[in-house]
Amino acid sequence: MSASSPSLLAAARDAAGHQHYPQGALYMVATPIGNLADIGLRALQVLALADTVACEDTRHTATLLQGYGLHKPLLALHEHNEAEAAQAVVQRLQEGQRVVYVSDAGTPGVSDPGARLVSAVNAAGLRSVPIPGASSITALLSVTGHSGWDGHFVFAGFLSPKATERQREVQQIGGDVRACVLLEAPHRIEALAKDLAVLGERPVTVGRELTKQFEEIAQMPAQDVPAWLQASEHRRRGEFVLMVHPQAADAADAGAIDARTLRTLDLLMAELPLKTAVRLCADITGHPRNALYDAALARRKGGDSED
Repeated sequence: MSASSPSLLAAARDAAGHQHYPQGALYMVATPIGNLADIGLRALQVLALADTVACEDTRHTATLLQGYGLHKPLLALHEHNEAEAAQAVVQRLQEGQRVVYVSDAGTPGVSDPGARLVSAVNAAGLRSVPIPGASSITALLSVTGHSGWDGHFVFAGFLSPKATERQREVQQIGGDVRACVLLEAPHRIEALAKDLAVLGERPVTVGRELTKQFEEIAQMPAQDVPAWLQASEHRRRGEFVLMVHPQAADAADAGAIDARTLRTLDLLMAELPLKTAVRLCADITGHPRNALYDAALARRKGGDSED
């Protein structure tokens, strides 16, 4: 793309240069999630005008800007220094600079650093301007093709890295009739898949490496996601976005198993044969034996997970 960057920047200037870009404002700019061609012309124009580009990773952003023929002063602002770096941004804005903030991919402030930065800018009485762009969330939703989906969904982002908390969150998702969109990193996708398996036949669409060379999208029952990941080591690489499809309210109520019940089931399974553990868990908790048996099979199939 760098070979054509002068004409690309000219196109951005022609398309968006007539708009007003006030000084002393923070521009939250969405960047491509994998494919450099997904940059917006307005995003390029703002980046070209920026006095400073604050970013999650300076090396990553320098490479990104170079791909568009841009070179800008960079300021590191990530989850470990966001509060301190936000004050440096506020000071630059008060001096009249245009400051852009970008995360490594997608929209900053959405499951990425940036929210505390915007809060600090707003608290200082300064302006924050959103510049939208590529999104793995809407990209996946556009190709799920689920006939029962009415457009409503819950965005849960990254669930807890701790197993017991994550299992509780999955049970909440299982009891919700709406679709739910999740994000996950490659080193935790297997643990998440094992926990999602308790949702049984509820459909899940998995998007892996969206917009990138090895993009993969697959739909299957939740209980089959662990096996799908295991079928190829390549499927466990890259960044993931998942949609848990909606289901009828009565099905959700019938199938939901709370985290405490699952913990009881795990303890019984560790000491007893599966059928005995399921029978005792049903007696103790009052949950239907069939639902507990399905959950037990899914958890045994997926293996143990640790906090």
